[in-house]
Amino acid sequence: MARRHAGGGPPAGPALPFADRHAAGRDLAGRLGGWAGEPDLLVLGLARGGVPVAFEVARAHRAPLDVFLVRKLGVPGHEELALGAVASGGARVLNRAVIDAFGLSRREVDAIAAGAAREIEAGETELRGGRPALPPAGRAVALVDDGLATGATIRAAIAALRLRRPARVLVAVPVAEARACAALRAHADGFVCAATPEPFGAVGMWYEDFAPVPASEVRRLVGLGRDA
Repeated sequence: MARRHAGGGPPAGPALPFADRHAAGRDLAGRLGGWAGEPDLLVLGLARGGVPVAFEVARAHRAPLDVFLVRKLGVPGHEELALGAVASGGARVLNRAVIDAFGLSRREVDAIAAGAAREIEAGETELRGGRPALPPAGRAVALVDDGLATGATIRAAIAALRLRRPARVLVAVPVAEARACAALRAHADGFVCAATPEPFGAVGMWYEDFAPVPASEVRRLVGLGRDA
């Protein structure tokens, strides 16, 4: 596997691939710069793969950890095409151009979004083990995932998180496609990416262990993270 990487800034970029998501999180934790000193930092891991990464970031900086969910809203019959997204807290982000192009009514969009919101609500209850969400309002929030290829999920998460009025939003990922990385910098108050390898391929290429993260492991990590 190729191990070339670019970007990341000081400290030096990591040797790739990462052993697993926890190793990636430990590397990422050392790259937060001034954000590490935020007195009211909240770390949110995108479910499910971002949670082990976020756990290590939260533990290193003694910050509380919570899980954040995003569901893409697919156009009926063309589910691979996103008309928007729904995220934790019920916030929705819509792509009006796609909605108009397919002639979708407000009722149709509301029904699709309501279904996704129910999935998120059930998922949050499961992944938090019944614990309440930690409110981001007024806090510096680090939104963490295990990597990004297009950045679409993170962009939806940022937009949804803004509706909950955090003081600032940092996006932090261990590995990203270079163009997606550059594009995302305009959407967040801070952006940290440890490596932008070329050619990129897929996020999983840059991990030796990229196995799916079970719900039970997310619950365990979130429980431990609440004790920070």
